[in-house]
Amino acid sequence: MEDSQAQRLIAVLEALEGGIYITNRNYTVEFMNRAMVQDFGPGIGKKCHQVINHSDQMCPWCRAEEVFEKRETLHSELYIPTSDKIYDLTDIPLKNADGTLSKLAIYRDITERKRGEDKLWTTEADYRRLFENVGCGVYVSSKEGKFLNANQALLEMLGYESKEEFLKIDITRDLYLRPDERRQFQRMIERGGRVIDYAVDFKRKDGSRIPVLLTSHVRYDRLRNVSGYEGIIVDQSHRERLEEDYRRLFENVGCGVYTSTKEGKFLNANRALLEMLGYPHKAEFLKIDIACDLYVRPEDRLKFQEMIERDGQVIDYAVDFKRRDGNKLPVLLTSHVRYDRMGKVEGYEGIIVDQSQRKRMEQELKEANDFLNMIIRDSPNAIMAIDMEGGIILWNHAAEETLGYRAQDVVGKMNIQKIYPEGMAQKVMKMMRSPSYGGPGRLTAYPMVYVRQDGRIVEGNLSASIITDANGNEIASVGIFVDLKERLEMERKLRQTQEQLLNSEKLAAMGRLTSQIAHELNNPLYGIMNTLELLKTEISQQSKRRRVLEMALSETVRLSDLLKKMLSFSKPDQEMRQVANINTIIDEILILHEKQLRENDIKIVANFSEPAGYVHASINQLRQVFLNMVSNARDAMPDGGTLSVTTRRGENNVLIDLEDTGVGIRPENLTRIFDAFFTTKDAVKGVGLGLSVCYGFIKDHGGDITVESTPDAGTKFTIALPLCKEAPVVDK
Repeated sequence: MEDSQAQRLIAVLEALEGGIYITNRNYTVEFMNRAMVQDFGPGIGKKCHQVINHSDQMCPWCRAEEVFEKRETLHSELYIPTSDKIYDLTDIPLKNADGTLSKLAIYRDITERKRGEDKLWTTEADYRRLFENVGCGVYVSSKEGKFLNANQALLEMLGYESKEEFLKIDITRDLYLRPDERRQFQRMIERGGRVIDYAVDFKRKDGSRIPVLLTSHVRYDRLRNVSGYEGIIVDQSHRERLEEDYRRLFENVGCGVYTSTKEGKFLNANRALLEMLGYPHKAEFLKIDIACDLYVRPEDRLKFQEMIERDGQVIDYAVDFKRRDGNKLPVLLTSHVRYDRMGKVEGYEGIIVDQSQRKRMEQELKEANDFLNMIIRDSPNAIMAIDMEGGIILWNHAAEETLGYRAQDVVGKMNIQKIYPEGMAQKVMKMMRSPSYGGPGRLTAYPMVYVRQDGRIVEGNLSASIITDANGNEIASVGIFVDLKERLEMERKLRQTQEQLLNSEKLAAMGRLTSQIAHELNNPLYGIMNTLELLKTEISQQSKRRRVLEMALSETVRLSDLLKKMLSFSKPDQEMRQVANINTIIDEILILHEKQLRENDIKIVANFSEPAGYVHASINQLRQVFLNMVSNARDAMPDGGTLSVTTRRGENNVLIDLEDTGVGIRPENLTRIFDAFFTTKDAVKGVGLGLSVCYGFIKDHGGDITVESTPDAGTKFTIALPLCKEAPVVDK
């Protein structure tokens, strides 16, 4: 081939739209036009399978050998994965000038065409499958009134077993229950080109009526003349039954059912709604204005419309309606939106439930519940309820007052174990489950001790029971605690009174005995004293016998004073009271005991307030009180210690503190130390009358004695005496 011819051929090949390439017997690419290069990239000098299939192996669809051997042109369609396309390929043997053969390949991209054909085939197959398997009847008919085709669903719907038999029937005569409706159908479909949901009654093969909806369009021939009709036929028997059921339900349901317009008019309402609102006739009811005549508050209608048009529905909207007589009627409104064919809101429909009886029941239940709550709240006894984990769930006012915890601090926040003594919560639950304490599930009047929030102990009786649900499962327990403080206090006071009466009997007996002893001893004692006084006048003061005589007289006087002290318990001292300086009285007592206390290794620390104040008192009785206090302090410090005596002036009284560093008093004895005959000393040291006498003297002076003590650390007595309002008399 000459160069000029070759150039012209190449120009022609480049201008072609399809791809063109030339390979030799070794499958080496000798030429590629622009379309080929654009589809597969440059490849001259490469193997054709490397360019087209990106592989070093021969393409599985290659027919080059046939072209070379048979020297025939071959045509094929093939799919190439590397480009995901389908090509129409023509392979042509090409003889070169030197006598060798090459292969000229021309291809066109037919992917879109092939896929369109596949889609069309699939569509036709789908149509045939749909025609036969769709649930409604599908038909094709002539204008003259014969069926040309019908699916199995239509045959079954109309009771025909054979399509051949069905295609022979006359549509007007054999199918329509009323033949005029066939002619009306033809007028409508030929006028509008189609008919949608045309309700008509057909006849089954057995002559029975079947309601259907007919949706069809016109079929034209090539000259645009009406040749027939085709469409679908939907059995309405089930829908008709449902509509009948719906109508029956609409009229007979117990709640109100309605349909209304968006503008505020009822379109329909059932009998229950008319009776609920007091309207005797539906015609009258359908004329009312919903917003003005039905709603107690017209703004509730606007709120209802806003909600239902926003959400598409309203569920249990509580609102007040007006009955025909103007009375208020509480109702629950549940409705949804009705749309027109354009998707716009045209109205609402739903149900209206009368809530008047429920409201009355709720009010009665609320009143009963409030009454029960008031009983629990105002009960004079503490009432508490506890869940099965011990959490407090109920706590009334009496429980607050009795136990010191506020309800808001314990309900849902505290466990009952914090209020019970340790281990008592489990014990109470165990007793409630036992039959021995009032029967299973109950505990009756069990003595109980609680710890108040301030730490004080509260005593009383607990009655409790276990609460179970309908299945008998334990869910909680409730308890009533009766505070027996006053009763127990009264019993304690009664016991104290009995003890005091017994002590009074002892005191009376001792008083009588003391009086008898005093009278019996006083006469000879005074005789001895007088005799000693006479003997003193006969013996000179320088005589040793005089000193012995004075010692005997002194001991006799001391014995007389002892008898006076014994008499003071059974017969209080009636000496005249006078204004006295409390510091002076205490100082004299400390001077008197100083030597004795020093011998017992006891240090005295005195701190007198100046002026401490004056008191109106019996000086001898106060001396006896302080002597007794100092003596007790000495006995409390057998190994020595410190006795601190302090006086201070209060607003209306004088306070005297006597504090030792002795053995102290045990807590259980603190409340009994002022009782007559109570003593912790042995029988040799006392009979338990000292502090009792002191207490009596101080109380008789309008004062008080308090005590604080710590075992093994010491004791502090504080005496309070009222200040004297009179000015003291100063001796000139």
